[in-house]
Amino acid sequence: MLKKIIVLITFIPLTLSAQAGKVYDNLSMKSEVLKGERKYAIYLPPDYETSERSYPVLYLLHGYGDDQAGWIQFGEVLHIADKAIKEGKATPMIIVMPNADVPYRGYVNRPETDYRYEDFFINEFIPYIEKTYRIRSQKRYRAIAGLSMGGEGTFIYALHHPELFSSACPLSAATGPSNADSLNNYYILRGIENLSKEKALEFYNNYNVVNLINNLPAGQLKSVRWYIDCGDDDFLTIMNSEVHIAMTKKGIPHEFRMRDGAHNWTYWRESLPNVLKFVSDAFHQY
Repeated sequence: MLKKIIVLITFIPLTLSAQAGKVYDNLSMKSEVLKGERKYAIYLPPDYETSERSYPVLYLLHGYGDDQAGWIQFGEVLHIADKAIKEGKATPMIIVMPNADVPYRGYVNRPETDYRYEDFFINEFIPYIEKTYRIRSQKRYRAIAGLSMGGEGTFIYALHHPELFSSACPLSAATGPSNADSLNNYYILRGIENLSKEKALEFYNNYNVVNLINNLPAGQLKSVRWYIDCGDDDFLTIMNSEVHIAMTKKGIPHEFRMRDGAHNWTYWRESLPNVLKFVSDAFHQY
């Protein structure tokens, strides 16, 4: 009898461990575009190490002042993803969190230097991740989401490269310089200085979300499933509402949520389960 109890006690932790995903928050890859090592974090679903299957992927972008560990440290991605998968609200997926904090902050190509983060992300990072891990590399099985600055990156990448992403979920998103008068403040925040008028206009045209929506073909915008979420007490509420209005006027299907909340981790932790369910709908052939 004692032997059976010992065996049972030994088996329980192994069973519980097998039901949990894993996170690694200090991984790195070498970038030729950015000329150095780039850090990233990753969430692997509970059955990754015991299966041979390939998984869909969600690229999850951090906000201003955080790094690749932000969604792990403050966003509780391990707990939230494990729970959503266990409850059947999300399909098992790999979640990848790149660092866009050093030496500059932001997910865009900087106009005054050869620091091209967007080119790195699209041309180096995605291919590297999808060769290194067992990931299904078709558009249908790739999604992107992010908060604040990462929400801006989500908008920009899905608008510039709709052929890559089935779903895009910007949360409390920055939406780029809203007009010519706000360009200087936008640049100062990101440490961009002394731009010529021509470069400033080119940057505005490439990275203002409403401007892109108004000028890109509707079919291109409709090829991505959109989930936009921003709190009613967030300082970016008006900007996100303007995106909602622009998409509505152009007839672009999208989900727009404005819940009670502000620009903080409490709000984003509550958003993440909805994001996981939304992207899973595409992964599952909704």
